[in-house]
Amino acid sequence: MDFTFTEEQQAAAEAARAVFAGVAPDAVPSPALTTGAVAADFDRPLWAKLAAADLLSLLLTEEHGGAGLDPLALCLVLRESAKVLARVPLLETSAVALAVQRYGDKDLTGDILPRTGRGELVLTAAAHGRTGHDPAQLAVTARQSDTSSWTLNGVQTAVPWAQHADLIAIPAHTGDGRAVLALIPRDRTGVTLSDQISTSGELLAEVHLDAVRAAPHEVITDPAAWEWLHALLTTGTCAQALGLGERVLDMSAAYTSQREQFGHPVATFQAVAVQTADRYIDLRAMEATLWQAAWRLSTGAEGALPLAADIAVAKIWASDGVRRTVQTAQHLHGGFGADTDYPLHRYHAWAKQLELSLGPAAAHEETLGDLLAAHPLA
Repeated sequence: MDFTFTEEQQAAAEAARAVFAGVAPDAVPSPALTTGAVAADFDRPLWAKLAAADLLSLLLTEEHGGAGLDPLALCLVLRESAKVLARVPLLETSAVALAVQRYGDKDLTGDILPRTGRGELVLTAAAHGRTGHDPAQLAVTARQSDTSSWTLNGVQTAVPWAQHADLIAIPAHTGDGRAVLALIPRDRTGVTLSDQISTSGELLAEVHLDAVRAAPHEVITDPAAWEWLHALLTTGTCAQALGLGERVLDMSAAYTSQREQFGHPVATFQAVAVQTADRYIDLRAMEATLWQAAWRLSTGAEGALPLAADIAVAKIWASDGVRRTVQTAQHLHGGFGADTDYPLHRYHAWAKQLELSLGPAAAHEETLGDLLAAHPLA
């Protein structure tokens, strides 16, 4: 296995670092200091900078004004975004745009993709279903009432950035059980958004669809489209968990190197060194499993197990690893970690939201066990 990144992928990461260098994590709105949502909108100035740096068109083909890179490049950029708690719908917009590029028809791609790459359109996806525990496509029904339109009914919960998105990707199921993916404007008749607040304080939405009509070109009927989009959203979330965890471990190392007890930096104490070493191991495991999943998603390479197994392993490490990393950081920082003038409590809230989004490691272990049972290794 070769985890060497291409020059184009490394250039994307460098461009992301340059853009995100201007973001101050201690200025990110804090859920501990805010009643309700931390902000009424996402970071529009940062969004404009991402568009100007061509990072919103990174995965689009040249035909649509992009660089034609792959999900690996997106994960590298997302890793950098999480290090500074960037409040932008980068994952959702990029993932939906790439799914549309792969599976949408010419009318849909020609209308959406160029504007998305320029930052003019914001996209998001409903990935959590009605409860957050069941497959998202089962929460909405899609019926083709005639040859000219579809009708959608159902509820999707915890949809990020929905109040600010121009289009929401809604997975749904047909009468014969097929999964389809509909791109619906948030202000379409029959769409109602109910505010929800995430653990990180960001505004989410419960999306109600009551006899919502969709034109044929707005519905992607290839059953692989939603499965692929869901895989990319999950892998991207693992990349965010890795970036956040790496920054938090750096904060712990810096603080324990400066904080002294008994005339010595606490970083020199064995108990502190052991804990930080354990978290370093967590992060390296998160990194290796992330790149394995992202590589298979990007290349379509075959493996002993389906792609879902690699994603399950990445989710196991990301969900548990990001939690352990911020918990250790809080312990090593002592009371200083809870000081709202210091950014660590913001990272803790974001880490918890990522953990909840990924779901418990035990559930992914069960999924992995089922895949192993269905595909015995020689």
